[in-house]
Amino acid sequence: MTGSMEIVYERCCGIDVHKKMIVCCLITGQRTTQTKTFGTLTKDLQEMTEWLKAENCQIVAMESTGSYWKPLYNIFEMEDIPAMVVNAQHMRTIPGRKTDVNDAQWIAKLLRHGLLQASFIPDREQRELRELVRYHTSRIQERAREKNRLQKMLEGANIKLSNVVSKVTGVSALTLLQMAMDGEELTIEKIEKVRHRGCKSSAEEFLDALTGVITPLQRELFTQVLQTIKEQTTQIERIEALIQAHITDEYAKAAKALEPIPGIGKQSAKSIVAEIGIDMSRFPTAGHLCAWAGIAPGNDESAGKRKKGKPRQGNKALKKTLIQSANNAILNKQSFFYAQYQRLVVRLGKNKAKGAVAHSILIAVYHVLSGKDFVDLGSEYYTQFNRDKKIKSHLKQLEKLGWKPESPDTADQVA
Repeated sequence: MTGSMEIVYERCCGIDVHKKMIVCCLITGQRTTQTKTFGTLTKDLQEMTEWLKAENCQIVAMESTGSYWKPLYNIFEMEDIPAMVVNAQHMRTIPGRKTDVNDAQWIAKLLRHGLLQASFIPDREQRELRELVRYHTSRIQERAREKNRLQKMLEGANIKLSNVVSKVTGVSALTLLQMAMDGEELTIEKIEKVRHRGCKSSAEEFLDALTGVITPLQRELFTQVLQTIKEQTTQIERIEALIQAHITDEYAKAAKALEPIPGIGKQSAKSIVAEIGIDMSRFPTAGHLCAWAGIAPGNDESAGKRKKGKPRQGNKALKKTLIQSANNAILNKQSFFYAQYQRLVVRLGKNKAKGAVAHSILIAVYHVLSGKDFVDLGSEYYTQFNRDKKIKSHLKQLEKLGWKPESPDTADQVA
């Protein structure tokens, strides 16, 4: 690092973070540096902040190493010390010279000259909401795995309940399963009392489907799985109540505004808002947000030629939610996203086409959270472009199939 480069921060600190120790390199002058090692307990971190304050440190930078940076960031936030969390790939040191002290010194040097780009770290309110929503999502996924396990076990016990109900974990189905596992003899009268009135299958069909070959061990396993599903459902309801109690009016209003977008439901809207927040001013354009999320194509250009660039590793939780929303959006045949998917899937394949739809959904999210109303362009959006060219192309395809426009029995040939 040459001395001729512009100095942005006169007094700054670079920190190499580990699980049990951190190494701090404080630059206080042109050739003056101080290097100290601290533990990662709260009292050790408070001792470090007192040292930085005493030395009038202007800003701190550290790697985003796992979740080990979070305790430091919490302390810096409480002590009003400006802190920067940086992607480790952006500040790799020279190979063969990697030590904890050298890493801390390299971070401090890059920070001093303003060569580091800070990662987006939301405020504490959003971080807590994000953690709560992610936990809620993980509980739903755990319950889904348990439901799949139940379905496999039912098939192994010759119980074909999935033939008569759409969901084997519905209220009626679970009640009947619990009665069967408890050793209670099922009759037409008992099934009629439990069976949902809107169910198309008759009580006789339920009785035949519930007649299987269940061993004592299978009965115990069924009981355990059913009890687990009930406990998980209760836990999910509690977490939902916790989210409802802690989400602010601004976040709730923003999540509600996203629901008109095809593919986005109540849960996915809360997940998106928790991940990106409600202040879009931190992202200059929708493209910046998509790049940060990891669903925008990467840049790979050399000698004036642009190649296919892989997307960067962005917010995994947000990316997963957007892909799920894209899966739902392409089922709506009246939406623009359906038309976009049909247009791209032919030449890109299913996965890339869904990724493009997720990209478009996030662009719509950006503009909605920026204060604009969502207007669906509709499934006929692309038909307005190159209309004559498309007509000629379709006519050529019909001619290849034997259709002749000059023939009097055109209708019969088309039929």
